[in-house]
Amino acid sequence: MKVHIQHRYFTLYLHIFLPLLIFLVQPFFLRNVLAQDSLFPNRPIKLIVPLAPGGATDTVARIFAKQLSLKLNTPVLVENRVGAGGMIALDSMSKVPADGYTLFIGNLSTNALNETLLAGRMKKKPSEYLAGVTILATIPHILVASAQLGISSVQELITYAKLNPGTVNHASPGVGSYSMLDMLIFEKAAGLKMVHIPYNGGAGQYIVPMVSNEVQIAFINASSVIEMIRSQKLRALAVTTEKRLSELPSTPTMSEVGFPGIGTNAWQGLFAPIGTPKPVLEKLFNASSDALKNEELRDAFKKQLIAPASSASPEDFSRFVQNEVNRWAGILNNLDVKSD
Repeated sequence: MKVHIQHRYFTLYLHIFLPLLIFLVQPFFLRNVLAQDSLFPNRPIKLIVPLAPGGATDTVARIFAKQLSLKLNTPVLVENRVGAGGMIALDSMSKVPADGYTLFIGNLSTNALNETLLAGRMKKKPSEYLAGVTILATIPHILVASAQLGISSVQELITYAKLNPGTVNHASPGVGSYSMLDMLIFEKAAGLKMVHIPYNGGAGQYIVPMVSNEVQIAFINASSVIEMIRSQKLRALAVTTEKRLSELPSTPTMSEVGFPGIGTNAWQGLFAPIGTPKPVLEKLFNASSDALKNEELRDAFKKQLIAPASSASPEDFSRFVQNEVNRWAGILNNLDVKSD
């Protein structure tokens, strides 16, 4: 009888009192969560950059972080985590809380190419733990040569490389990077055989070797090399844009020198961990959109030949990134490029 009575009270607790208790306290917890979201941000935000200082991603991150900090009224601290084609930084992002206080500046390589190129080495693909906030910028690329090589045009490069097979080195941020892929496509189209020299950490790592002629040519984003071109330490042979750049009016496009469609204009974007509360994600998106309209940011971008860009919504940017994943997967498969 005693056991039966205890069982009856337990049944009442399980089916009546426990649901009632949850019903009563749920609004409190919900209000608490919403209150936390409405207070965001109330401490510094960390902005993770997967490449070394001096490259385009780092440049975009630092210019953007200053304006985002002003819009959110909190410090936005840039932290470079370099190595393994961006995988070290990406892996760290897979473990951070989804609260909006640790964000990621990604690009075509880290968030699109790597999904295919490094799939076998990744525990998770970036799209499985990173959600798009907004695109931030697009950057034209330039086919650049060391001034010490003594050439000043694409045709001179082709002639020199054919007369000296296997002696021209081309640099890139690593196997499978879009700079390397663009050069493979150019090599094939021009009938050349050159030597690939990968540099881990982004374009900032091989500009000095290019100036000293340790490596001779590369497709490099304009923001990383414009000052070296202006100082005549590097020579711009062609730009990847449809029209000539106003900053380099005498430099032809790849189309003008007979190689239409070769060369990439890369993008940079802001990402947050999947699961970040929607109010926080929306606040980040709105603050980022406002920051990208700032005249100081736009002037700083322009000096580096960076074009500000923004998405219609976080969902719009995530769809864009997925389309890029699919497009570059096809390119990688056609070239039969695999990571070491």
